Amino acid sequence: MKLLGNIIWLLFGGLLTCIEYLVASFVLMITIIGIPFGLQTLKLAALALSPFGREVTSDPYSGGCLSLVMNVIWILIGGIWICLTHLVFGLFLCITIIGIPFGMQHFKMAALALSPFGKNIS
Repeated sequence: MKLLGNIIWLLFGGLLTCIEYLVASFVLMITIIGIPFGLQTLKLAALALSPFGREVTSDPYSGGCLSLVMNVIWILIGGIWICLTHLVFGLFLCITIIGIPFGMQHFKMAALALSPFGKNIS
């Protein structure tokens, strides 16, 4: 079921979302300051490629205060807009019964888009 969900996800926008995250990641990694943010965007791209069957968990060795500071900077730079985009797509997809699983994946990605530092995708 996970494989079928991931294939349908890729056909109906998941591949475009992944490409968008990859391009943003490469743009962020051009500067030295943007490398940590680009790595987190790669984390989002990996989840956007195949979200079914994967879980987002907190890392017990996340770095504490540094993760908090980086998440605040991330939210101010663009994390809030990515999160809002996933929330809107999730709400639109949850209108139909068929779209509910895809909407739930957008909600999972919205939580990660809001604070990606200190999180693991398994």
